[in-house]
Amino acid sequence: MNWLDQMIGFVSPKAEYEREAYRRALEEQRSYDAADHGRLNVNWRASIESAEMTDRYGRDIVRARARDMERNSDIMNSVIGAYKRNVFGGGYRLRASAGQEKLNGQIEHYWKIWCKKQNCDVTGTQSFNAMMRMAVRRKKVDGGILFLKRYSGGGLVPFKLQALEVDELDLTSVSPRHQGNKVAGGIEYDPCNKPVGYWIRQYSIDGMDAVDPVYIPAKDVIFYYTKNRPSQIREMSDLTPTMTRIRDVNEFMRAVGVKERILACLSAFIKRALPQAGVGRPGTVGSGHGGQADERYQGKTLTPGMIQYLNPGDEVQVVNPSGQATDATSYMKQEIRLIGAGQGLSYETVSRDMSESNYSSARQGTIEDELTYEEDREQLLEVMDEIYESFVISLVLAGKVDIPDFWGEGKERYLSHSWIHAPKRWIDPVKEANANKTALNTGQKTWADMAAENGKDWKEQVDEMAEIMEYGKSKGIDMGGVIFGKTVKTDANEGQP
Repeated sequence: MNWLDQMIGFVSPKAEYEREAYRRALEEQRSYDAADHGRLNVNWRASIESAEMTDRYGRDIVRARARDMERNSDIMNSVIGAYKRNVFGGGYRLRASAGQEKLNGQIEHYWKIWCKKQNCDVTGTQSFNAMMRMAVRRKKVDGGILFLKRYSGGGLVPFKLQALEVDELDLTSVSPRHQGNKVAGGIEYDPCNKPVGYWIRQYSIDGMDAVDPVYIPAKDVIFYYTKNRPSQIREMSDLTPTMTRIRDVNEFMRAVGVKERILACLSAFIKRALPQAGVGRPGTVGSGHGGQADERYQGKTLTPGMIQYLNPGDEVQVVNPSGQATDATSYMKQEIRLIGAGQGLSYETVSRDMSESNYSSARQGTIEDELTYEEDREQLLEVMDEIYESFVISLVLAGKVDIPDFWGEGKERYLSHSWIHAPKRWIDPVKEANANKTALNTGQKTWADMAAENGKDWKEQVDEMAEIMEYGKSKGIDMGGVIFGKTVKTDANEGQP
């Protein structure tokens, strides 16, 4: 009731009552049930705010709880592990496309060396693949991760990466470095909300002795996170929608486990019909019936094979809640299905339970999961692309490769490349092979497509096939092979129908 209604009610209670009645009638005629303020939605409170206002006050709490479940929840780690295995998995193979085969080979050779931990990581503790797997994990749990480009000696080229957690963004920095900009969440933005710099906290390795934060230009920072709203400027844990449900499952299983352990304990309680006479004078301080001290039950627990005396007149009342053990399986399955659905994954992927699957359902689940992983792969490849471009530039500056016109108009051509993902295992090799054969014969796939799916470069695969067939021919062995749809003839099968 607003101030106007209160004034009308003071002058004319009847008029105020009629206003309230008409207002409720109008609310009942709303076009959307979700906008109704009736009894069913009375506790549904929501407000319109920017993404940063919505996330700011819950970001740290959500991240801390997500990390707690990362340490203690098997279901949480099942979800995280599925993303880590499928988004990056066995890694990506670089295929340089600089336009010259010799130059491509040099770049790929140096990239393989740079990816070792002593060359790519400023701490010298993680290889490039390990850093990317950690990035996928931290994005799921923390919401994002920062990579700083560091230019220093001691490696193959004067370029390395420094991985930082999002906690290290300094929230106390509020003064922009450049006039007209603004600082929010430790990041400086221009008037178009484009990041121009990051304020990074500085402290000793034990987390103590904090000093003034350091400003890092945006060109030297890679911020890997998912942006879900135009007004969002910082990360939010990807696991937020399913965290409460995962915790509910953990608490439920803990309660069921405690009950089952109690039921598994074989124990005996001896109830005394009459007080036993004790030795010495009755009524001693601290003694009970017959001079014997009463048994105290506080803090007692059931243990297998336990024999416990009870005080005279005491009885054991057993609390035996029914249903948890028998319903646990169905409850767990339903909850895991909802957790998987909230993360865009199938039940089988999260639970690792294939008892109710067949080839068709498993294949369909895999297809849908792949579409989910593809979004994260696309984001991760953007991070890897930026790292690769900085690596090639460092190669040129260090004189490892000779490209005279690199800084001219052909720079983008020399930075051209592609990534070949490590292959996935087949569910049914025969069906998959027949499907690939049909797709190849009908033009739905090319040799390049199939080679990429197997984690290989198609040119190298053709060269390997030709080398193997030639070697088999020299030994009089038919190694098979197909060229232009015809079986390759060797000395071993020449003249045969």
